[in-house]
Order: sequence, then structure tokens, then C-alpha cells
Amino acid sequence: MDNHLIDDIKHISLSLFNKNFFSVYHGSISARVSSAEFIINSKDTILDEVTEASLVKLDCHKRDYRWSMANTDVHIHEHIYETIPNAKYVCYTMPPYATAYSLKHGKVSPLDFYGKTILGEVIVYDPKNIDDWLERAPYEVPKFFQKHETHLLLIKGFGVISYDRDITEMAKKISILENSCRLLALSANI
Repeated sequence: MDNHLIDDIKHISLSLFNKNFFSVYHGSISARVSSAEFIINSKDTILDEVTEASLVKLDCHKRDYRWSMANTDVHIHEHIYETIPNAKYVCYTMPPYATAYSLKHGKVSPLDFYGKTILGEVIVYDPKNIDDWLERAPYEVPKFFQKHETHLLLIKGFGVISYDRDITEMAKKISILENSCRLLALSANI
């Protein structure tokens, strides 16, 4: 595996974990390595200590034993890479304020400078029936990205799925969304 790519994932993963966007049970991060291959954290990885051993390299054209070692979000990542050619990195996070905000709102309309200027309005996607969401997500998430000009998908009660060509930009947008939701929540009590 590419050491530079692993270092990028390791650095961003630790940062997202420290901000409580990943937890011990929730979260995944991946990177495309070729048109049909990507690396993703394994299902046992705690995302504050990503190493080469905790990443699994997968080939979309060849299902082998490694697919069973990958994080449970693997099929969401796979379908994003298959349908969005400019996706270089994908992650699933569960930032607490953004996820909480999604429970009661249909969209996020940031009032802070960075949220307003960088993100603009963010739609909250309602998966409706949560019982089969994980089966539908690999198809619905890429479809949403194809229909909307955004790299962030805030899913009601589930969290944020994002992609980008630059891993730092991806993390930055997640952080801005979380900060905007935190400020909206705090300002509601003033």
C-alpha cells in the first residue's frame, strides 16, 4: 500500500476521532487506489490508531475473503467509487451535533460565516424505514450525490457520508457542518 495514502488516512482519522466524529463502533474511511480498487478500515479498527494492518485493500471486480474483513460500510464506499469518478476519499462519520440536528430538521441553514459561505444549505436526507436502511444505503447514497451538487450527505439519525478529491477538504467540510449545527443548537438556547 502507498505509505503517503496511509499517513493521510491515519492523520485525518485520528483528527476526526478526537473531535468525536468517529466512535469505537461508528465510522469508516477509505481511499481509492485505482479505478477498481480502494482501501478501507477493517471492521475491527478503532479509528484513533489506523495502521497499514488495519486497512484492507479491495478490488471491486474480485470478491475474495478480504471483503468479509472490511468495515460494514464497505458497500456504500464501493458504490460511491463506482458511480462518482472524482471521489478519491470517502468517509462515514457521526458528528454529534449534526446528527442530533438531523433528528428534528429537514435542512441545515448555517448562520455562521464559514457554514454559510463554504457549505450553504445542507439537506437532511430522511431514510424513512431504518429497518432496511443499511441494505438500501449503498444505492441511495450515490444516487443522492449524483442528483445534488454536494460532497456531504447528512442522514437523519445516521450521520454524515462524505467524499472528496482531497482528504483534508473532506474533513474540513464535516467539521464546518458540525460547528454550524453546534452553533445553531447553542443559539436556540440564548
